[in-house]
Amino acid sequence: MRLLLFSFIAIITNNSLQAQGKWDLRKCVDYALTNNISIKQTDVQAKIADIQYDQNKVSQYPSLAFSNTTSLNSGLSQNPTTFGLSTQSYVYAGFQLQSSAQIFNWYSKQNTIIASHWQAEAAKASTDKLKNDIALTVANSYLQILLTKQQEKIASIQLQQSQAQLDNTKKLVDAGSLAELNETELESQVETDSANYITATGNVEQSILTLKAYMSIDAAAPFEVDEPPVEQIPLEKIADLQPEAVYTLALANLPQQRVNEYKLKAAEKNAAAAKGEMYPTLSLFGTLGSRYTNLGVDLVGFTPLNQPFGVVTVNGIDYTAYTAAPIYDKTSFFRQINENFGQSVGINISVPIFNGNSLRDNWETAKLNIKNAELQKEADNQTLKQDIYQAYNAAIVALEKFNASEKAVEAAQRTYDFTQKRYAVGMIGTIELITNQNSLLSAKLQYVQNQFDYVFKVKVLEFYKGQGLKL
Repeated sequence: MRLLLFSFIAIITNNSLQAQGKWDLRKCVDYALTNNISIKQTDVQAKIADIQYDQNKVSQYPSLAFSNTTSLNSGLSQNPTTFGLSTQSYVYAGFQLQSSAQIFNWYSKQNTIIASHWQAEAAKASTDKLKNDIALTVANSYLQILLTKQQEKIASIQLQQSQAQLDNTKKLVDAGSLAELNETELESQVETDSANYITATGNVEQSILTLKAYMSIDAAAPFEVDEPPVEQIPLEKIADLQPEAVYTLALANLPQQRVNEYKLKAAEKNAAAAKGEMYPTLSLFGTLGSRYTNLGVDLVGFTPLNQPFGVVTVNGIDYTAYTAAPIYDKTSFFRQINENFGQSVGINISVPIFNGNSLRDNWETAKLNIKNAELQKEADNQTLKQDIYQAYNAAIVALEKFNASEKAVEAAQRTYDFTQKRYAVGMIGTIELITNQNSLLSAKLQYVQNQFDYVFKVKVLEFYKGQGLKL
């Protein structure tokens, strides 16, 4: 039954993914932000921080608790009605309603509440940071798929060209126009190009699996990406991405900088709360309580025994007094609760005098935490600036390499075209043709590699602006 259920779920999942159609970059990023497990885990931690904040807010209100104690007592114990020692077994029940509230604690609790608020905000900003990181990683993986697909196409064209040259050369060899060595050399080239094509196809599948992992998609699920021309991917001009301007925007917009700022504020409030703990605390308390026991009795009357025990004189007249036995009855539950009802209210002052210097140590530690948060903020800002300048330099280099590789492809194409013409009339051998063909292949592969490298480098700079990826 369980296997059947899992199979059904798998079918539904696969059908859902197939219904998605081709995946463009926006769809990939949105899906990853919703389904990535790391993001879900970070979001859980943010919710836990929110709960802690709510708990700290509620803690400033008075507490109220009801307690009940019910027991069966036997052996030597104190009678709850006469308060004397007795060996009689009895049932006892006590009820108590208690409330307490801190009136003044040098704002320690209030600062703790504010600190937990900033900690919750820092947790949310950490989730935003991870989402940004995942979005950038998904974008890189998506571009890697496009790159490997372009490389696969180039390898396929190269294989087709080599096969066509081999077919033509076979005809020339059969006709006696070329030596058989030419055919053998081209056969070797076809095998090399076939291996290159197989490798390129494997690289495509590997890059797809990598993207699926970041998106938390089953590796066996069908998946096909949209393949827009790389020239249509929106890019900001490199002149509009000057590092100092990008750094200014990054400080204001990136989640990591908000994380550091919120953690610093939380540390400051925690230090204030720790300082308040060293001073007296004033609290108000109140209690309502009552009790019941099955030994409770009331005097309800007397029974005459008609036995004289003496003479009593009243207004000069003598009367004979007779004995009588008292009559008791069990006291009801609610009457006992009413008769035993008690109240108390008071004020409590707690003054820390000696506690192993723990409170002062906590304060000193909290102040060091502030310093540590300041240093972390400074270090992250320095790292961010360094990364932005390095990213800008990498983008400039990538642009120059891209422009140079474009010219290299044009030159290699002209050389190869000229070589083909010379080979067709028998002016050069197969080795020279293959060499020029491989040079053109390498130039094309390097061109697409540099093109996608430049696109990603610019995307990194756009990402540092903290305004999201332009997809």
